[in-house]
Amino acid sequence: MPRLSEVIAALENLWPAERAESWDAVGTVVGEPGQDVTRVLFAVDPVQEIVDEAVKLGADLLVTHHPLYLRGTTTVAASTFKGRVVHTLIKHDIALHVAHTNADTADPGVSDALAGALDLRVVRPLVPDPGDPDGRRGLGRICELDHPLTVRELAARAAERLPATAQGIRVAGDPDATVRTVAVSGGSGDSLFGHVRAAGVDAFLTADLRHHPASEARAHGAHGAHQPLALLDAAHWATEWPWCELAAAQLDEISDRHGWGLRVHVSKTVTDPWTSQFPSPGAPN
Repeated sequence: MPRLSEVIAALENLWPAERAESWDAVGTVVGEPGQDVTRVLFAVDPVQEIVDEAVKLGADLLVTHHPLYLRGTTTVAASTFKGRVVHTLIKHDIALHVAHTNADTADPGVSDALAGALDLRVVRPLVPDPGDPDGRRGLGRICELDHPLTVRELAARAAERLPATAQGIRVAGDPDATVRTVAVSGGSGDSLFGHVRAAGVDAFLTADLRHHPASEARAHGAHGAHQPLALLDAAHWATEWPWCELAAAQLDEISDRHGWGLRVHVSKTVTDPWTSQFPSPGAPN
């Protein structure tokens, strides 16, 4: 049975904190280094619903992709929702560890898991990490399909393979256009349009696409030799959830190698904040 410090050391080896963005808040938030760990739960969001699930499961460690405190705070009072998360964790001896942008750029990382969920073959990072001489780490991934699909077929695959959310998959572009190459980026991706255009891919699948960046990205390709870029916009939570399964499998392998006997779980609780969608009458489909 490993101590928390041993499990955290293994997680830090997978996702070193120094590879996180400077604005990020990763690492261990709550936890006694000497406590024993037998059961681990992976999830996207460190929200009360997930913490309650960890309590019910009897987990000793909760690993999430999103930080609990991305910005500074002056209180962990239980009268605040984040403070109540901290109180619940400490009361039940559950540690919390966060891997965010250091998991985004890892090899394998969040976008590898997203590509894997869609059966896309990863070719290279969309934004390579200059510190990686092997050229495998970085933000986003450029992928190829085993055989061409239409935008409609790729969107349908994404809707089927990613966890179900109220949003589903929004599409910008000709649904009958052919797709051979795709850029993917788990989480918010509209800051990457310059890299996507430079890659010359047929489609870009990500989340949180805003009106102006999406409109400009579509306009860029409208008069070029290459077909206009198709955009597939999924729910933020859904594009990052596959990483939980990947990360759990990585920890399972480490546990087996060290003989730790950890019981590793992935939360299937949907913590996407959007709960319903009402299509406009007569809207295009």
